[in-house]
Amino acid sequence: MTLSEQLEQLDELHRRGVLTDEEFSRAKANTLAQCGGQGLAALNGLQRSASDRWLGGVCGGLAQHLGVAAWVLRMGFILLVLCAGTGVLLYALLWFLLPLGPTPTRLGHDGGSLHAG
Repeated sequence: MTLSEQLEQLDELHRRGVLTDEEFSRAKANTLAQCGGQGLAALNGLQRSASDRWLGGVCGGLAQHLGVAAWVLRMGFILLVLCAGTGVLLYALLWFLLPLGPTPTRLGHDGGSLHAG
């Protein structure tokens, strides 16, 4: 059942008097939190890549999030650049809006010297 169908069902129950105003608003808030929380979590997971980047890390970050190869997205942006420059605008907006992801750390490097023990 989709979000809109669930909300319509709640509205119908409210109009028939099965749900009070308070029950309706609580049920609606719970439904929106359950469905909307997943979408917001997915959007909040979007980040620019700190390791897979040529320019700003937008394609690398989107590729990690979508589970595709970064070169596919890079080619898509290049094609959009050729289409009246929309790729430049879209890339610039994403570069500005998406936060930079965590910088990968090197394993075994603690900044100190190695000692045989």
